[in-house]
Amino acid sequence: MAMDKITDLRAKSDDQLSEQLLELNREAFNLRFQSATGQLERPTRIREVRRGIARIQTLQAERVGGDEPAKKAAKKPAGLTVKKTSPKPSRSKRAPKKK
Repeated sequence: MAMDKITDLRAKSDDQLSEQLLELNREAFNLRFQSATGQLERPTRIREVRRGIARIQTLQAERVGGDEPAKKAAKKPAGLTVKKTSPKPSRSKRAPKKK
């Protein structure tokens, strides 16, 4: 089902996506108020709206950054090594601050 939604979103223009994003943000705002006052009928709708917002924002970011999806862009290049460092000691184990 999610694949159908993303293909439908990809077919829309940038203006249509912006308009739908604005509409979903308004709905999320209203759902938060309904939840706070105990009037929310479908709690799962909050999750659906949040995920719809994320889909649109991801699609807009892909369009701005090019055709390359965000996940592929986040991969590190081949041959890149990461130097492992030891974690910093917690505050309780360090010496007290000097005044």
